[in-house]
Amino acid sequence: MDSKYDHKLYEDEIYKTWEESGAFKAREKGEPYTILMPPPNANASLHAGHAMYTVDDVMIRFKRMQGFSALWIPGMDHAGFETQYVYEKNLAKEGKSRMDFDRETLYKNIFEFVKNNSGLIFQQFKRLGFSADWDRSVFSLDKKVTDQVFETFKKMESEGLVYRDGYIVNYCTHCGTSLAELEVVHETKIEPLYYIKYGPLTLATVRPETKFGDTALAVNPKDKRYSKWVGKEIEIEGLLGKTKIKVISDSYVDKDFGTGVVKITPAHDPNDFAVWQRHKDEIEGPISVIDMFGRLTDITGKYSGMKVNMARELVVKDLDEKGLIEKIDKNYEHNVTVCYKCKHTLEPLIIPNWFIKVKDLKAKVKEVVENDEVKFFPKKFKRHMLSWLDVMHDWPISRQIVWGIRIPVWYEVDGNKDLSVTFIDKSGNKKYGRITEFDFDEVLNGLQSVNAPANSKYIVSETKPDGKYLPETDTFDTWFSSSQWPIVTLKDNEFKTRFPTDMIGTLSEILKFWISRMILFSIYLKNEIPFKNVYLWSMVADTKGIKMSKSKNNVVNPIEIVDKYGADALRMSLLYGTPSGSKIIFGEEKVKGMRNFSNKIWNSARFLNLLQSEHWGPKAEIANENVDFEKRMNEITLEVTKALEKYQLNIASEVLYEEFWHWFCDICIEKAKLGIIHKSVMINGLKTFLKLLHPFMPFITEACWHELGNEDLLITSKWPMMSNEKRTE
Repeated sequence: MDSKYDHKLYEDEIYKTWEESGAFKAREKGEPYTILMPPPNANASLHAGHAMYTVDDVMIRFKRMQGFSALWIPGMDHAGFETQYVYEKNLAKEGKSRMDFDRETLYKNIFEFVKNNSGLIFQQFKRLGFSADWDRSVFSLDKKVTDQVFETFKKMESEGLVYRDGYIVNYCTHCGTSLAELEVVHETKIEPLYYIKYGPLTLATVRPETKFGDTALAVNPKDKRYSKWVGKEIEIEGLLGKTKIKVISDSYVDKDFGTGVVKITPAHDPNDFAVWQRHKDEIEGPISVIDMFGRLTDITGKYSGMKVNMARELVVKDLDEKGLIEKIDKNYEHNVTVCYKCKHTLEPLIIPNWFIKVKDLKAKVKEVVENDEVKFFPKKFKRHMLSWLDVMHDWPISRQIVWGIRIPVWYEVDGNKDLSVTFIDKSGNKKYGRITEFDFDEVLNGLQSVNAPANSKYIVSETKPDGKYLPETDTFDTWFSSSQWPIVTLKDNEFKTRFPTDMIGTLSEILKFWISRMILFSIYLKNEIPFKNVYLWSMVADTKGIKMSKSKNNVVNPIEIVDKYGADALRMSLLYGTPSGSKIIFGEEKVKGMRNFSNKIWNSARFLNLLQSEHWGPKAEIANENVDFEKRMNEITLEVTKALEKYQLNIASEVLYEEFWHWFCDICIEKAKLGIIHKSVMINGLKTFLKLLHPFMPFITEACWHELGNEDLLITSKWPMMSNEKRTE
């Protein structure tokens, strides 16, 4: 053996040997053990968070060595909005935009882009030693997946669990889609707060341009200053003439904000929308002032067609000229919701959306979580899940993008005269208007989008019905398709033996959006939980404790770390001393420490390799020392095994590190040099340690295993037996 371990000489060759041997495939014999890989984005490259897939690899290697028929199924997600955004950035570099293409052409172009840019992350996963069955990889736009998604939607729609309604959503007028809660970022901004006169009352707002959609004024029911106005209509001077507006009371109003009076604009504020829902019998419904392109609508008179900021400036100017501006606080600090991709301010808009009724569905999810049919590691996330289920509301599942699985709905033109369309005509020009204004075939051939009122009649069908039908151009929210991941990844004949699967690993931040919905769909479609155990990975942070993010410029490329220190050092550094669901303060010093640990393993193997072939020290073997050594090895094996079976990877890694370095190396090897412990006992002890360490540090252990003269692969060797233990085989 060389005097020093060089990971670059071993890792690629060892991984190639594993793959060619078929070690990653599930063996025919043994109790099934299945892990599903959370699908990374198809066009993504590795970042620090992906390195936490190490948890899954440790467990699949452990179970494989225990004799289980271990299967880790990989996959990739089309990542609708994320991928389309990346593609559009590339288009912008060419001086083009998505609006230059019809829907079908744009979809094909993105598909080609994804095909050319996908696959890199799997190659990077292999650099980390991940032992998934790569031949089983599932892409979220594979036919099997889209067929299942279609069937789920049809079933839910036929059972009355799907409905279409106008609902207020966070809409990015720049990216052209509504955003889920996870895709919203809150930023603190300083903007003017305008105090505007509304008849005898004055209120404060940062959005005077939405005043055309006001349907009421509201005060707190405990605010005695305005009690005499509650329930009355007041006359106000506006920019479009005099109007009347009703004053209502609602506990939502903060007495200490501004003047204690707020305007209620249900179409452009989620809190106002909620107020309107509580007071439908008293006030008018939502009035849309801003459209999906971020421009003011026709009801705003001379401001129609203006972008929001331009309209705001002119509205304030005109109000001031009318003497309706009482004062302006130019340093008002408040939170603004922005798109997590383009950072543009989001517009709360009411647009037609597809929803799933979750009341009855989530009740069953809550039941299995309460009964511990699905276990969480750490346990505190059970409470987090139950809290989320208590407030979980109907789920909007449609997105106004092209890249994704189109909602299988068709609108009959003759029965829906109010359908609006955008399309590219024969001359390549973009057109917008009601379908009745254009030639149907020309619209269909160049279709970009269909905007159908919430009450439009539709037919659920994967293919176009005969006659004049236009397709729904919204696609399913990616969470809708990915939440069926446990169902689309298994083969039909595996559901009897591998369902529910054994474990899913993920970050706590998507516990609500993914884990809860996978359980929901699995119970709904299969009447069974999708997995038994949920392991919450730790969040990778920089040395200051801040989550790694490209926008913060504090991201570490794991491949650069692997090149420098080896995959084993990175893997072990992520797990040692890190309980599940916590925070990893990532620094090179810890990785260096684990690189030194790799060298310690190598040097121990090098010494004992010499010891088994040569005389070393006196032969004064002491029987009790050998017995004590073997007893301690059994205790270590038991401790590590129990920790892994409880998903306590941090404890298992700490035991291995401390016992190998400070007991086996510092004490036992020194005794071996003196002949106090027999060399055969020591060599067997090293082989046991190599097996115990293998799930955590697969490359160095496999290399040492073969340097000791073993011809079989360590990856498929048997986990060390403990006293009175029976194997699963």
